[in-house]
Amino acid sequence: MDWQTLLAKAGYRLSEPRKRIMKLMETAEKPLNPLAIHRILREQGIHLGVVSVYRTLELFFALGLISQVFQADGLVGYLPASFGHHHFIVCQKCQKAVEFSGSEDMRELVQRVQTETRYQVSDHLLQFYGLCPECQALLEAGGNS
Repeated sequence: MDWQTLLAKAGYRLSEPRKRIMKLMETAEKPLNPLAIHRILREQGIHLGVVSVYRTLELFFALGLISQVFQADGLVGYLPASFGHHHFIVCQKCQKAVEFSGSEDMRELVQRVQTETRYQVSDHLLQFYGLCPECQALLEAGGNS
């Protein structure tokens, strides 16, 4: 099911701001934070308020259309979400992020965490950092950019 259908089924109309933001998100390879989205859209001649960007991202996240990716600078960025259990790996050099399937079977880890902390686990976030193949190749070739 595509994002337009999901919006409609959830009772939301396909407004122009929502359409523009989702079109941008669909092509994102790096996590985009709300201010970056606002800036990119302005550069494209699309003038939306920052509040509209934040509200749209909140809606898309609540509907499961986008996922949060935590960036090294402490900001939260967003990328399109796949359905099902998934996580991200983020390149520490170029910030490109790739989604990978997550394991549904985390019972052993959850049980250990609950035993050690006495917390009741209700959800989790797992994200890896490393170097993407392109940045690895640059590093091996002796490049620093």
